[in-house]
Amino acid sequence: MDIENLHYYEPSQGHGLRHNPFNAIIAPRPIGWISSLSSQGQLNLAPYSFFNAFNYDPPILGFASISWKDSVKNVSDTGEFVWNLVTKELGDQMNKTSAPVPHGVSEFDVAGLTTAPSRHVKVPRVRESRAAMECKVTEIVKFKNWKGEAVEGWLVLGEVVAVYIDKALIKDGVYQTALANPILRAGRGGDYVEVTEDRMFEMGRPPGSSKPEFHGS
Repeated sequence: MDIENLHYYEPSQGHGLRHNPFNAIIAPRPIGWISSLSSQGQLNLAPYSFFNAFNYDPPILGFASISWKDSVKNVSDTGEFVWNLVTKELGDQMNKTSAPVPHGVSEFDVAGLTTAPSRHVKVPRVRESRAAMECKVTEIVKFKNWKGEAVEGWLVLGEVVAVYIDKALIKDGVYQTALANPILRAGRGGDYVEVTEDRMFEMGRPPGSSKPEFHGS
């Protein structure tokens, strides 16, 4: 695309638009709906839009927070958390868990959700969620800018030690993403994308490609 047709900016100097486009360009992004427990046993549930999977073996996923919120403090203290899948039917309840609540109040109660016990961590999962992953923290990274200066933000990485999947979402041994109707963050104040079967398409992999993920060369 020719330069005259491009909006160019340097983040340190401002973007010059009505809304920061960064997280709308890097979109859609899966939602990190993270349940955690404080060291005193206080239950917390919060959604994070900076979330993804990062490794196959062992399976590692992570979420990032721009401040030292309850979820980060909890997993730092206990070394455990659970990721819960957000589907279209749970969208409103997920949104409620993003609101600030008084200390001692559980987001499970605010959103009308119920807990289900985990097997390898003390943190419960969201019973209504159609998939969930128990995680043990592998590392917590404080962000730095390119000058090496610490900035306000943390990345929490965890190894998945147990997985729960609604059997109705598995057909012929293959998990069917679209059947769950997951929703993803798409930038701005409240934009989301829903994955549906009519929007799925398949693309054949190049000859010799054996891994399901893309690799740089």
